[in-house]
Amino acid sequence: MGFYKWLYPGLRLKRWIALCSLGIMFCSMGFVVTLIQGQETSGSLFVVFGIVCVVVSIRKIIKSVTTLLAPHQEGQLLNILYQRSVLSSGPRIVAIGGGTGLSVLLQGLKERTANLTAIVAVTDDGGSSGRLRNQFNVLPPGDIRNCLVALADSEPLMRDLFRFRFKEGASDLAGHNFGNLFILAMTKTTGDFEKAIRESSRILNIRGRVVPATLSPVTLVGQHADETISEGETKIASYPSAVEKIFLKPERIAATEDALTAIRQADAIVLGPGSLYTSILPNLLIEDLLAAVLRTRVPRIFVCNLMTQSYETNHLSSDFDHVQALANHTSENVMTHCIVNTGKIPQALMKQYTEEGARSLINESQKIRELGYQVVEADLVKNVDYVRHNTRKLAKIISEIAQKK
Repeated sequence: MGFYKWLYPGLRLKRWIALCSLGIMFCSMGFVVTLIQGQETSGSLFVVFGIVCVVVSIRKIIKSVTTLLAPHQEGQLLNILYQRSVLSSGPRIVAIGGGTGLSVLLQGLKERTANLTAIVAVTDDGGSSGRLRNQFNVLPPGDIRNCLVALADSEPLMRDLFRFRFKEGASDLAGHNFGNLFILAMTKTTGDFEKAIRESSRILNIRGRVVPATLSPVTLVGQHADETISEGETKIASYPSAVEKIFLKPERIAATEDALTAIRQADAIVLGPGSLYTSILPNLLIEDLLAAVLRTRVPRIFVCNLMTQSYETNHLSSDFDHVQALANHTSENVMTHCIVNTGKIPQALMKQYTEEGARSLINESQKIRELGYQVVEADLVKNVDYVRHNTRKLAKIISEIAQKK
């Protein structure tokens, strides 16, 4: 019965199936006329006409099916098939982090592989995410939503919708992001935060997966150089004294099984880029997640930031300082590779960041090598109106390291 559904009205397929059948008949007649009756000229005409009918009909069938399944992408079928075929055989890469840094990295990696898993911190307590967390007792959806949008293969309108932020008026919606509200509604509907992310992933048609580091409510706690204790990611990042130590409250929480499975199956694990204390370390302070990372025998790649962050990492002036801080909070074996920037940040941009208390990192690659890590140096500065990594260059380096494994 399944075959006959292809003949249902409205599919715009019957005429082309009929034309294809006619073309096959003409080809058969051509061979019969040529081989049995010996009329080569007539037989050749039948064959040529039949081939033309088959080629035209197959092209029309493909266009009809593509138009029905993806109305705005009928001209990109070959490109879509190529991408899906090549990317599905790419290396299994796990990216661990949060905030803007992780979502920027994912935009480059998704062009290299579809076997991509983003493990995202759930300690955000600011903005729309923080309000939803406090009001509805859910995990903060903001960083997860950013990663979903970064990996999305959906229509641009759908991506823009998930990014949309309410600004008008003084309503309760002001400041909220539609994507955050969507994940909240999905969580309340399904009763399961992980399922809400999976369903949102399906709607956005993402390449790869996005999973939370933990499903337990957790607060980030920071100890500063002046011995002050700050609770909450927002307070830690804005307190005017350098962070010396970071830990979780409660300290013992479980990582999600999806995160642990992805780490065990990975060809490479990427840490960063992003806020060292408030995006990367919150994941690695989860004991079973860190243990899973340390048990792997694959490249564990730390991507150094381009600049310090005001207050949070102003005391870490070099890439070597960032490497040491990460190792001191976790383990010296948490990484095997380190990617550092050798490019210069344009002076016009530096002026703006200097006024905000940030500065570019000093390159101390040799000191990192002396610790036993492999260092990859490259000009990773993207030429835009703000300081960002060149994600294509970064993704190329990471995928090459992964494929060597």
